[in-house]
Order: sequence, then C-alpha cells, then structure tokens
Amino acid sequence: MDSARVLSDARPTPFWLEDPGRPEALPALVGDTTCDLLVVGGGYSGLWTALIAKERDPSLDVVLVEGNEVGWAASGRNGGFCAASLTHGFGNGLDRWPSELARLERLGAANLDGIEATLKRYGIDAEWERTGEIDVATQPHQVEELHELAEAVARHGLDITVLDADELRAEVNSPTFLGGLWDKEGVAMVHPAKLAWGLKEACLSQGVRIHEHTRATDLREYGSGTAVRTPYGRVFARRVALGTNVFPSLLKRVRPYVVPVYDYALMTEPLSDEQLASIGWHGRQGLGDSANKFHYFRLSADNRILWGGYDAVYHYGGHLRHEYDQRPETFRTLAGHFFQCFPQLEGLRFTNAWGGAIDTCSRFSAFFDTAYRGKVAYAVGYTGLGVGATRFGAEVMLDLLAGERTERTSLEMVRSKPLPFPPEPVRWAGIEITTRSLERADRNGGHRNLWLRTLDRLGLGFDS
Repeated sequence: MDSARVLSDARPTPFWLEDPGRPEALPALVGDTTCDLLVVGGGYSGLWTALIAKERDPSLDVVLVEGNEVGWAASGRNGGFCAASLTHGFGNGLDRWPSELARLERLGAANLDGIEATLKRYGIDAEWERTGEIDVATQPHQVEELHELAEAVARHGLDITVLDADELRAEVNSPTFLGGLWDKEGVAMVHPAKLAWGLKEACLSQGVRIHEHTRATDLREYGSGTAVRTPYGRVFARRVALGTNVFPSLLKRVRPYVVPVYDYALMTEPLSDEQLASIGWHGRQGLGDSANKFHYFRLSADNRILWGGYDAVYHYGGHLRHEYDQRPETFRTLAGHFFQCFPQLEGLRFTNAWGGAIDTCSRFSAFFDTAYRGKVAYAVGYTGLGVGATRFGAEVMLDLLAGERTERTSLEMVRSKPLPFPPEPVRWAGIEITTRSLERADRNGGHRNLWLRTLDRLGLGFDS
C-alpha cells in the first residue's frame, strides 16, 4: 500500500467542520456587560452548562464567551463516540472508585439518555445513532483481558455481549479481529460538530447571549462577584463556569493538573456498496481495539470510515500550536494500519487528515472544584471521552455554583483530584518513558514493565 498516494488528496482540515451547515460566527463582545452566570468556552462543556443553567432557571441571565468559534476545537474534531461512561471506561472506574462504580454507571447511563432527550426536545439533527461500541481484540492476550473485563462487568450487574472471532467478523469483517465485547446501549455515534452547533442554537433559543471570537484573558473577584476581561471589554458576573478544558485555565493553580496530548484521525472517501458489503458493518457500531496505543473507528452517515488514534503526542512545554494539528508521519502510520485491518479496501483514498489537542489528567477522567469562595467552578481533564461526560460535568459545575449537595457533588470522584503532573523537564521525560513502555507492552503480549507497574501502584496506570 502506497500511503503517500492514498493520502495525497487529503485536506488538512477536520471532516466534520467542513459541513455546509456550519453556522456563521456571532459578533464578539465589545464593551462591558453584566450577567448572573458567565460561561467561558464554547465547546461541549460550556454549551451544556449554559443550556442546562437556563433550563434550571429561565430567568437567569447567561453569557457565553468563546475565543474562536463554537465547536472549532476538540468538540468539532473528535471521533463522535458519545459514551455513557463518566470514568473513561469501566476498567478505569473500577480501579479508582470501586465502591461507587454502580452509582457512576447509573448516572452515566442517565446522562446519555439525557443527551438523546435534549436532541429530540430541540430538534437537533446531529446524526445520532445508538449503535453501541465494540472493544476489539487483535492479539491473543487481549482476548483474555476482554474476558476478564466481561466477568467484572457481569459481577456489577451490567449487560455486555461477548463475541468470539466468528461472531465479531459477522458484524465487522477484518482478518485481524480475534474477539470483542459489544456494549449495545452505552455508546452512541454522533456528528460532533453538528452536536455543538445544535447546542449553540438551543442555547440561543433559550436566551443565552453568545459572543464568539471573544477570548477571556483574566479573571478576578470584583465586589460580590467576578470580573472577566476580554480583548474589547469586560463581563461582570455573579458566578463563572470554566469550560476551557485543554486551553490554559484562568485559574493558574489548575494548570499543573492538565497536559495537552495531540490525537489524529483520517477520513476516507465514501465506500461503494461493494466495498461496504466486503466489510459488513451492518450494525454501524463504533469500534476500538484493545491495545495500549489503540485505534478507534466508525462509519459516517454517508458511509465513510473515520480511523483515528494510535499516536498520542505530547510536546515539550505543553504548548498548543496550530502546526501540531498536522503530523504526516502519524497519518502515514494510520493509513498503513487501516489497510492491515481492512485489506479488502486496498486503494481506498482519504479525503481528510487532521489532529487536535485533548485535555489529559493523571486519572484520565474529569475532575471538578470551585474557586473564589464558590463564585467560580470548573470541570476539566476528560481525556478524550468528553463527548458525553461534559454534560455530566456541566451539571456538577452548576450544582457547585449553587452550593447544593446533590448525589453528583457527594461522589468521591467529584470531591477528589488527580495528582498533578511534575514540572518540565520531568513531565516530558515521564510521558515519553510511559509512551515507549506502552508501545513495548503491546509488542510483548501486554506485559507491563517495572515503570508501568510502578505507575499502576501509584494510581497513575494508563491502559488506553
């Protein structure tokens, strides 16, 4: 397979953001304004917070500011896997919060149902498909690991379908597939940008004031409330919810807890009927393999295949730069892996190749807190599984700002924080050693070396 040829026409832009339904940007904030609640960030986290705040109290004056355009960053670049999990997967939740995992799973399922209900209530066409997701084993040791996970899931009374190689290939035909676990209800496929744009329209319909191209540059207390400075004005707000995720927090003390990791994806041209028949995929499930350096893949509405993952790249110093969105060596690697998985699609071309930054923390799932004596709340650290979990995070932020003790705010997950990352150069060295160790484990039957086992004992073990 000539990766240069199949990538030669790939545009360096996220496929989802090319949709002709992309709305025009709203005007920037010019001058000063006041509000009850200011939401900073126009991705899923901020959009859900603004919308739910108005649903809870329609009289609330809510302003949302976004430094670029709504949905342009992670919310418009991800794979469109909307999962019920609040803990970055069942295994991560079991390792960290075993005593409350049943509650977390129940709350996560209700959260996913809440997203679906919102789409119906506001008539948002986000290409929502409740197809579930299959975790795929491509190495013998992964088959054993998936069976152990299935047993743990069953012990908690949750439903999951175990597929052997033949059963899995009847769903999606790849010679690399050895078995899988199908979560039929816990994941939906969605057009990520249309979800963000639909939430934007829903917010506007409820009276949220949205200002795009309005970057929040400074936050401080002001009288009984807060003042947030923007390039051309200020917002004086009683309360502030920060949904900036991967971007440097206005609260400097939060920054050591989060690092930006760049993830990459390809999108193919639409498959012909014959090509689609050669791989099956009648159920249109999302898929992800079980390696440490894993791939995720799914079908779009027009039967393209999104193929992403594998490389997760941290740049020294944790900088965010547009040039990092493109990484030709990763795109060539991904293309090669694609045709290993689906050799029957040899010659299929890619139309888009892009990347983007994910907000990663050391426990790989969101954490929450307040600042300025409860006037400011934040949720951050979703580590790539924020399409669904950001709605839960929005509920938590609003609970915290209201000073309410709810089932959500009583969770250990909400009351605790991950360990911060060390400063540079230790941070970069640690991430590099971990990345190389994970790659080595994938080549050596899943065996985790001393470094990875030490991280596991410290509660920092990374497995996906």
